[in-house]
Amino acid sequence: MKTFTLPNTTVETSNIILGLMRITPLDDEQIRSLVRSARDAGITMFDHADIYGDVRHSCETRFGDAGAIPASERDQVQIQSKVGIRDGYFDFSREHILTTVDESLSALKTDYLDLLLLHRPDTLVEPDEVAAAFDELFESGKVRNFGVSNQTPGQIDLLKRSVRQPIVVNQVQLSITHSPLIAQGIAANMAALDQSIDRDNGILDYSRLNDITLQAWSPFQKGFFDGVFLGDRENYAELNEVIDGLAAKYDVQPAAIAVAWITRHPANMQVVLGTTNVHHLLDSAAGSDVPLTREEWYRLFTTAGHILP
Repeated sequence: MKTFTLPNTTVETSNIILGLMRITPLDDEQIRSLVRSARDAGITMFDHADIYGDVRHSCETRFGDAGAIPASERDQVQIQSKVGIRDGYFDFSREHILTTVDESLSALKTDYLDLLLLHRPDTLVEPDEVAAAFDELFESGKVRNFGVSNQTPGQIDLLKRSVRQPIVVNQVQLSITHSPLIAQGIAANMAALDQSIDRDNGILDYSRLNDITLQAWSPFQKGFFDGVFLGDRENYAELNEVIDGLAAKYDVQPAAIAVAWITRHPANMQVVLGTTNVHHLLDSAAGSDVPLTREEWYRLFTTAGHILP
């Protein structure tokens, strides 16, 4: 498992993250086994959000109640959570951020978060309110580092006018087949080509220029919750053929190749795996160590339907 230091922090972390949004049906031992298997594989970061589960904080509560991370080992891992999505609207107000973090800490049974991410962009955001909340959380020791999720460079810059702490991560949707943040730059300035449309104001280059780590969620999704492309031979026959060939070459499962396509990028991205199946987790996490060549990376890109002008 590859590890690196998150820029602008002292956090040494894995480039694979275990996402816990589906753990509410699991019993305590199943949760502990999932987390233990992840840690044995070298995964050190665990991803939560207040909205994950049947009711707010239910996944965090299951994680905490199961004792997934013993108190004596808390400093060996990173726990991150997200805030800002409410029932029917988004909320980055100071009050909501502070209240939610306290609720998350209580549910997780931990004294601090290694990372707090602002979830979907709140267009009514008041950056000074976010800054006040971040200052209070940082100074109290409740949150050590801060980031965002699904936000554009302009939205991040707006926050940075007031926020004093570095924005160190941006969690975004990314897979071989859903990769506009990569594909657009490859086809920039090509008239009448849909791929050349800038849909995010240059998230990828902005992140690399500003030392912001991208965390890729839904690494196997065809589109926005349209199902997975792995094994879809009706829509992605050639892509799956290439994936299967590379899986055989590197002696891994196909999911590892899909993960390796993301981790191969020099932006040094992390991949969020949301499975609760230990075997699927280990098969996918193996992609961290697969050294795809430049030619192999582009072959996956083009067989997914993207264009090289």
